[in-house]
Amino acid sequence: MKRYKRIITTLLVALFALMATERASAQHTLTLTGGTGWSTARFYPAEETKWLWGSETVGLSWRYYSDKPRFVGCVGIDLEYLQRGFKHGYAYTSVIKDDKEIRTYEFYTRNVNSIMMPIVWQPHFYLAKNRLRIFIEAAFVLSFNISADYSYEKDRYPAGKYEWKVPRDNRFGYGLSGGAGFAVLLGQVEIGFKAKYNFGYSDLMKNRNKYYSNSTDGRENPFYYTPLRSPLDNINMMFTVGWRFNKRGFDSWYVVRPKKEKPMKSFNFSAAQSGSSGSNAGRGGNTGMPTSGQRR
Repeated sequence: MKRYKRIITTLLVALFALMATERASAQHTLTLTGGTGWSTARFYPAEETKWLWGSETVGLSWRYYSDKPRFVGCVGIDLEYLQRGFKHGYAYTSVIKDDKEIRTYEFYTRNVNSIMMPIVWQPHFYLAKNRLRIFIEAAFVLSFNISADYSYEKDRYPAGKYEWKVPRDNRFGYGLSGGAGFAVLLGQVEIGFKAKYNFGYSDLMKNRNKYYSNSTDGRENPFYYTPLRSPLDNINMMFTVGWRFNKRGFDSWYVVRPKKEKPMKSFNFSAAQSGSSGSNAGRGGNTGMPTSGQRR
């Protein structure tokens, strides 16, 4: 754990050092984020799952806003602590009603604590005289799973800390993220709200070619065979409080865009054609060809 804290501290120091000079910081913002949401896993082959509520997140966002008038938006990097996880129906009872099987599941819950690092592109536009910013964002996300715990519904089995095993579990992951939100600008302060969806591509558990049986595991692993696919998804809603380092505002606000030129007067083809024929008639028969009197 100390090693992970040193990595996070180093990233934060580098982030602040990047904004140390006045010139560099003019187009930068630093934002605190925090919120909650839902998480689940997408197992293949399919398993009975349901969304897990209460996946909390807190983070720090850095954004750089382009001063080029042709570019609308910003790029940046986030550093987030995110709770992820899933509920898995590990056992069930069934009854037959109207020739249909109705199952009642008991669920196993796993909570995973992760560090997320989205690399973000955030297009936006301003309203209300640059006091309201509306944005969407897309990101490529890197992640690292720090720890996890598990529990069983109705306390059927004792809960405990999930022990990570190299042959079975993945610490590192990656995925995509997308979302939208708004921010109200109050001087140099931005207060806003956003919602986003984290779509995992990497597996939480390694495939059965490397780990195929839980015969040596305890109650922390309810899967007889590790799923071939086990990515994690999250939906999060977050409040944001940011600080804009440029008191004057972003340079793109003050760019005077060139006025559009008026379109040229339309060309009247029929008038031009009639004028051309009249001109030829006025010149008589002087076509440049010799007449009969001129022939030798």
